Amino acid sequence: MFNSTDLNMPKVSVLLPVYNTNVTHLRDAIESILSQTYTDFELLIINDASTDIVVEETILSYKDSRIKYQVNLTNVGITHTRNKLIDMAQGQYLAVMDHDDISLADRLKKQVSYLDNNIDIGVVSCNYEKFRNKNILSKQKKRFVNTLIDDNDIRVALIKTCALIHPAAMIRRSVLIDNNIRYENRFSPAEDYALWCRLIPHTKFHNIPEVLFRYRVHSNNTSRVQKKQINRAANAIQAFVANDNPLLYKEHQYTATSITKICLFGIIPIAKLISTRQRTWVYFLNIIPILYYKKISN
Repeated sequence: MFNSTDLNMPKVSVLLPVYNTNVTHLRDAIESILSQTYTDFELLIINDASTDIVVEETILSYKDSRIKYQVNLTNVGITHTRNKLIDMAQGQYLAVMDHDDISLADRLKKQVSYLDNNIDIGVVSCNYEKFRNKNILSKQKKRFVNTLIDDNDIRVALIKTCALIHPAAMIRRSVLIDNNIRYENRFSPAEDYALWCRLIPHTKFHNIPEVLFRYRVHSNNTSRVQKKQINRAANAIQAFVANDNPLLYKEHQYTATSITKICLFGIIPIAKLISTRQRTWVYFLNIIPILYYKKISN
């Protein structure tokens, strides 16, 4: 078994790809990692041939010995850069990070603790908070995002959506290495979603039900700028994940998506509707099934 302590290597490798990043956002991202309460990590940064020279100047302004910095001679794109970061990593665990987000101080500590105590889990992420400007967070309504927690719920959800927030995730490095799994360029810019789906047969997933990460919302978010490309990639991913995991796909089709109760005068329960992705059942007095109708897709 891989043991970073025996090899005098960091336990965690934080993977940070950078390209023409807003300098203020970049500083926020780097400093959120350097100020973690968990300190046994290396921060790996690859600059994907940014055309803005200030990006490199900003990175080089940090003198922390835990930072290891490389520059791509040409712009190779996010997928290849993420894979280069995996190849650079020496840690037992890989902490994903994006160049414009913020990891809260205990993120690494709590994710490392969870993986240490749950050897069957290969990927752990967390709840997160969306924000526009960290300087006014205390003045605006915070937008918390609660994620699915348990492995089976996450697996079922992965059939149709990316159920773990990628830049807040920590991955057991051995799961990628032992199964020869990497980010795939053909699914970019949804390469993160594809990675989770490739891992379904090989490991388990978990989301820590605590906000440990802040996701910055701005006009240059990939999810906004490349929305059409992401949707096309997601369709291709959903096709292979359903084909590779037929039992999981069947479970997804029959998982309840909503429960509606009908009450007389708003007090006396007379009926309940349970809807799944394929059909809706109607229960009289909430317990006696009286009919169902099947949903017809094109």
